[in-house]
Amino acid sequence: MKLLLIEDNPAMQLSLQRSFERRGMQVLVCGDGSRALARWQASLPDVVVLDLSLPGRDGLQVLAEARAAGLATPVLILTARSTVGDRVLGLNTGADDYLAKPFDLDELEARVRALARRVRQGDAPATDFCGLSCSADSDAVCLHGQPLDLSAREAALLRALLARPGQAVAKERLFDAVFAGDADVQADAIEVVAYRLRKKLQSTQAQLVTLRGLGYLLRRASPGPAEGSQPSPPEP
Repeated sequence: MKLLLIEDNPAMQLSLQRSFERRGMQVLVCGDGSRALARWQASLPDVVVLDLSLPGRDGLQVLAEARAAGLATPVLILTARSTVGDRVLGLNTGADDYLAKPFDLDELEARVRALARRVRQGDAPATDFCGLSCSADSDAVCLHGQPLDLSAREAALLRALLARPGQAVAKERLFDAVFAGDADVQADAIEVVAYRLRKKLQSTQAQLVTLRGLGYLLRRASPGPAEGSQPSPPEP
């Protein structure tokens, strides 16, 4: 499991990092609110543990901007702000869980693992993301209720991405979803399918983003030139 710890207190940061690593997690750290969103977008963790009192930018602002950018990573807020109003505000901003300081390390680990487990168990296509939805009785993907003109492999790729909108999905995982049982297909064939799917999504509000060395990400399209204007890749 990859965990992003956003905490500005050096002693707390080091203590939690060592504790999580002893428990088998890969831990990335950030102590500055002004750099937290960029770190989050670059690392694409499984879970984020977020302090609220950060230099540069408040943790709630970081969380709000992350959700607005389409990042759906589960977030546990870890903070000294412990009133009911603070908890409600954090949850309404987009947090998935809230733990007040001081806390028990075993409880913190249990909550983090529960968030990660909830995502894994919830790897079913999103009901509706940017108007895209998966048919309950077929393999079709619909846009505002109307089936999209997709090949079987394009539909399989989109369904796999819709299972985790706003989160990186590794190439290997997508390859297994698209080319299951096709032992003779080369690994880079997924890039061809992704290129074709990206073109067909240009008329929607969803954008397929290539994450070099990580995989692909389906997010809400931002204004500006659409990604994917590069030359067409060779046919598989």
